[in-house]
Amino acid sequence: MSQNIRTLGVLALLTGALALTPGTSVGDVSVNVNIGPPPPIVVAAPPPLVIVPGVPVVRYAPSLQVDLFFFDHRWYYPHGGYWYVGPTYKGPWTFVPVGSLPRPIVAVPVQYYKVPPGHLKKYEDGGPPGHKGKGRGHS
Repeated sequence: MSQNIRTLGVLALLTGALALTPGTSVGDVSVNVNIGPPPPIVVAAPPPLVIVPGVPVVRYAPSLQVDLFFFDHRWYYPHGGYWYVGPTYKGPWTFVPVGSLPRPIVAVPVQYYKVPPGHLKKYEDGGPPGHKGKGRGHS
């Protein structure tokens, strides 16, 4: 019996010692952000594309209810304040940071969006820094 009590005592001391090891604290916080894919684009056939005036290497799909752009054999889809890129107009979609978007996609004037993404709405001329004059009403 005293062996069991001694074993429990040693385990309690070890547990307490582990809880107080350097580098751990009760206040440690971990935050994980999971940006899931946007809703799928459901269309019967590939959407017709039109060249974006002023950015002729980018095409957009004016007939869709969502913003969808095509550039350099990839599809770009802004949704919910984030950008996604995919190999087809149906996806699969992969998150892409705004800073990693190709310059021609960033240079698309605001009037070619159904819902201008946040990185365009916050600038007075309609475009992000370095693209002055390519926003609203400019070609």
